[in-house]
Amino acid sequence: MGGQLDLFVPGVVYLDVIFTGLRELPEPGTEVWASGMGSCPGGVANLAVAASRLGLHTGLGTALSSDAYGEFCHQVLSRQEGIDLSASRRVDDWHSPVTVSLAYDRDRSMITHGHPLPTDADGLVNGLPAARSAAVSLAGSGIGWVHQARAAGTMVFADVGWDETDQWSCDVLTALADCHAFLPNAVEAMRYTRTDSPRQALDKLSGLVPVVVVTCGPDGALAVDSGTGEVATVPGVPVDALDPTGAGDVFTAGFITGTLGGWPLADRVAFANLVASLSVQHFGGSLSAPGWGDIADWWQAVRCAAAHRHADATESVLAQRYGFLDDVIPPGRRTAVHRATATIARLSDVQA
Repeated sequence: MGGQLDLFVPGVVYLDVIFTGLRELPEPGTEVWASGMGSCPGGVANLAVAASRLGLHTGLGTALSSDAYGEFCHQVLSRQEGIDLSASRRVDDWHSPVTVSLAYDRDRSMITHGHPLPTDADGLVNGLPAARSAAVSLAGSGIGWVHQARAAGTMVFADVGWDETDQWSCDVLTALADCHAFLPNAVEAMRYTRTDSPRQALDKLSGLVPVVVVTCGPDGALAVDSGTGEVATVPGVPVDALDPTGAGDVFTAGFITGTLGGWPLADRVAFANLVASLSVQHFGGSLSAPGWGDIADWWQAVRCAAAHRHADATESVLAQRYGFLDDVIPPGRRTAVHRATATIARLSDVQA
């Protein structure tokens, strides 16, 4: 592919196998049938796929095994999703990490198998390609490349994972000095800042990094941009949620898209809320990420509903809040990318 990337994402890719339509979870010694199954790259691939479907030239720095699972992930990421893998490595004699997800009653249970990585996190970066932005998880190891990225003019967007030790050490946040934005969820933000509300956590974190976004699940998100002085509180988009897997990654992809596009803070957060909400209506991490075609379909439906004489208040509010979509949805809706299905039995092309 070549050229400067819009987004570089280093990390571990898992093969995700998702079983859906379960009436119940299996008891010991029993067998249950699932009405649906999907297979797709997971882990850090969730963010990379979500960003690529939104039109960002996305590169992935990872290790992919030469086994059948790794080959499948390589083909889906490169051929189906159009992700640049030139900074990634193919590895022999290493078993691809695999996660099996059982989606049941709007939640999920997971089983994961994996072996130690053949390289550390800095090795996954593999030379740090030129990129307008990059994503990092502060909870991971080997993130020394973040300082180098900032020095090269790359905007780094950070998140942080759950602290299983329950220490919530502020030392984890020291890397924010080299980051452009920090996007924790409300629980993480409050634990790290020792505060009692998302708003208090937002205020405390705003002194550590230029842009802070605290996500609050279906309630939306709070954000502040100390560089511009903008503050935003944006409610979520009401949907019937089926599976939250990967929603945080989709939110981040949407926010990065708006940032690179130079949008106002409130529009960036609203767009991120929207794409995350569209994703939770479908099962599976990267499988659920919407493309511009899905966004255009949603926007057309909202405008039509709001124009109806019996439109309710929610439809009118959504039509007003998301009016900026008229200016950002790419022309040629028929050629816009929609969600794509992926199964280990057959590689599907991206739907148009």
